[in-house]
Amino acid sequence: MNIHYISEQNSILNHFLAQIRDVSVQKDSMRFRKNIERIGEIMAYELSKELTYKNIDVQTPLGIKHTTAIAENIVLCSILRAGLALHQGFMNFFDDAENGFVSAYRHHYKNDDDFEILVEYKATPTFTDKTLIMIDPMLATGQSLVAVLNKLLEDHNPKEIHIAVVIAVPEGIQYLKDHLPSNCHLWVAALDDKLNEKNYILPGLGDAGDLAYGNKL
Repeated sequence: MNIHYISEQNSILNHFLAQIRDVSVQKDSMRFRKNIERIGEIMAYELSKELTYKNIDVQTPLGIKHTTAIAENIVLCSILRAGLALHQGFMNFFDDAENGFVSAYRHHYKNDDDFEILVEYKATPTFTDKTLIMIDPMLATGQSLVAVLNKLLEDHNPKEIHIAVVIAVPEGIQYLKDHLPSNCHLWVAALDDKLNEKNYILPGLGDAGDLAYGNKL
């Protein structure tokens, strides 16, 4: 797996990452969503450097400019509901991309800390021979991403897979390495320490979906 750690070099990205973690800033859900969206834009820009481009000629008012444009068909796919704000950031940059949405959640079947991942809804275009960008803010155990990708790959064969996450831990990264094709790209905005006994990211930021859209039942 090709792993890209975006925040290793200081940039405005780290400013936004600090704000989404700050408990005093998290009280403003609109600001939280906007910062996640901004992070998505930065990640989309960094990811765009790995895409394939073609030469084009552009007619300007005064002549012809030889330049380049993205040569790939891109499908953005996010995991509901936490991925929506991050998805918007990617949409702001990849404005010609098609879009897909999938649900996945932890089902605590024994009402304790044990869980399984249930994937119950998907609405996606075909992405066979296209570039698939999977979007999910938090990479904790990695089980949700693997379950979703396995479900999607039953019907589609993408040319390339990119996975974009805001915060990840080593355990989740290792799980992806063990269960996904080696030619996948993983884009990580911030690498955190570990999972706690409930499989939540430490220090993390809490539940991204709740912070963006309110508490769920």
